[in-house]
Amino acid sequence: MFVLALKGRENEGLYSVDNEDGDRVLYLFKEEDDAERFVVLMEADNFPKLVVIEVDEESTIAVCEANQYTYVIIE
Repeated sequence: MFVLALKGRENEGLYSVDNEDGDRVLYLFKEEDDAERFVVLMEADNFPKLVVIEVDEESTIAVCEANQYTYVIIE
């Protein structure tokens, strides 16, 4: 599983977006290629550089659920 972070700020938190309810949503990518494609699309829109980070699926989901973070698995 893969997540995104701002390049150079990886220790400050992961990239997330606001949903229509105002909640922060963490994107969890099943495939590294999909995460990389998302990074390229964001760069094309002049978004700051993102990096792809591999994480353990079970641990990441467990942390999200324990802290009541909203997440989306992108398959």
